[in-house]
Amino acid sequence: MRRSVIPTIAHRLAILCYIAFALFPLFWLLKVSVTPNDLLYSEGVRMWPSRTTWDHYAFVLRHSAFPTFFKNSLIVSASTAITVTICASLSGYALSRFNFRAKYWIVALMLLTQMFPLVMLVAPIFKILSPLHLTNSLTGLVIVYTAFNVPFATFLMQSFFDGIPRDLEEAAIPGSVSGRMIWR
Repeated sequence: MRRSVIPTIAHRLAILCYIAFALFPLFWLLKVSVTPNDLLYSEGVRMWPSRTTWDHYAFVLRHSAFPTFFKNSLIVSASTAITVTICASLSGYALSRFNFRAKYWIVALMLLTQMFPLVMLVAPIFKILSPLHLTNSLTGLVIVYTAFNVPFATFLMQSFFDGIPRDLEEAAIPGSVSGRMIWR
């Protein structure tokens, strides 16, 4: 009994130390952000300042375009996530359940798109989006992010659908009993 408890406690302590080590920079960022300017260099190294202030956050919100940037990021990320989820679900299901002639060519093409880094394709993307007036627009960003995320998400969705037994899917068809169709 004692032998199994000691390794478990040591394992949990090691995980706790790793988590503390990984999260310490975020804690320090928060600490510095709420420390008043006059205490930043005068107090020395302390785990928490003697006084805190929210002035730095108020300054950023009043004197920068941060709210606009944040709103744009939310719009682009939500639109991309929704579009990629819908496209990848549909294409992953099709690649998992149906057999058609161009299936392996489509998979190979999607795999090929994952080989190119996005930075290498900036100039061609700009050349394509410029005549469509989609440069410097949120719609252009959503299109580009969607185009580069759909292949990877499709592979994920295909492997997910491959893990679902076909019998389970056939049993869910209305009018069937344990996978057999009832004809009336």
